[in-house]
Amino acid sequence: MTVLVNLIVMLGMFAVVPMGLALIDGPRPGPLRRVRRIWPLAAVAGSTALWLPRGPLAATLAGAYAAATLLLALHAPYRLIRTRSLAPREIAVLTALVTPAVAGTALVAERAGHRLCGFDLRILSLTVPHFHFAGFAAALTAGLVCHATGRRSGRLAALSVPAGTLLVLLGYFVDDWAELAGALVLTAGMWLVGLLTWRDVRGTVPDRTTRALLGVSAAVLVATMLLALSWALGEATGLPHPTLGWMAATHGLGNALGFALCALLAWGRIQHSAGRPSAGPDHTPPTAPAPGSATAPTPGSAPKGRTAA
Repeated sequence: MTVLVNLIVMLGMFAVVPMGLALIDGPRPGPLRRVRRIWPLAAVAGSTALWLPRGPLAATLAGAYAAATLLLALHAPYRLIRTRSLAPREIAVLTALVTPAVAGTALVAERAGHRLCGFDLRILSLTVPHFHFAGFAAALTAGLVCHATGRRSGRLAALSVPAGTLLVLLGYFVDDWAELAGALVLTAGMWLVGLLTWRDVRGTVPDRTTRALLGVSAAVLVATMLLALSWALGEATGLPHPTLGWMAATHGLGNALGFALCALLAWGRIQHSAGRPSAGPDHTPPTAPAPGSATAPTPGSAPKGRTAA
């Protein structure tokens, strides 16, 4: 299980987070450019720490990665000050900016062999991929879907995914029932993201490859989030449920490759084909056709006649 989890984490470090930051910042240099420049070095340090024995060297390299995640988290209040918005899409983007710091902190503790807040080292190691994918990638994708569709259901998804992620985190400190509640909220939000992606976003994209990527990212969520629910329910009730190793090989790998990677690749292609920056504190959001038109929506655009969420 350790090898698989490490590979999933490396995918998050080297691919998912950089692709997501590009979607937040847009193709032009923006506020996140310094983080984007240092991120490859931080990812090298963090990934090296994964494969070293626990100890001072591994913890130091993990600390370098954690420092980059904390720098990224500092952009959340900066963005909030610039946008002065707590619209659902903005809440999702702010969540995406902050959650890698949770992963970075857990990585430092686990690599140092320190039971942070009393958590088992195995739980800390699984927290690292969870907050790269269920935290960063899921929240960002929910925000993109919300902004592109302009629907009330999109706003609900952009709120429920961050809320579910926070509840799962709180469940670590409370009990398994609280974690189950978080899993329920997160699953509902992710299924809503998948439904909107399949129904409203995918059909507006003329490019076949992008449509396929969006379709895979939406369909995979049905199975992977059912697995998450089954595990959380089993932990809370004692009913039979998948082992952590099985969860890593199914839920973890499915969400990493099928959902996160495919979704961010698709949104990157949408942004690139549109040739326009995504909405951010330094960009004026361009308008886009309503879902169902012949032109693809962009991550930083809202349908005509609607205010961006």
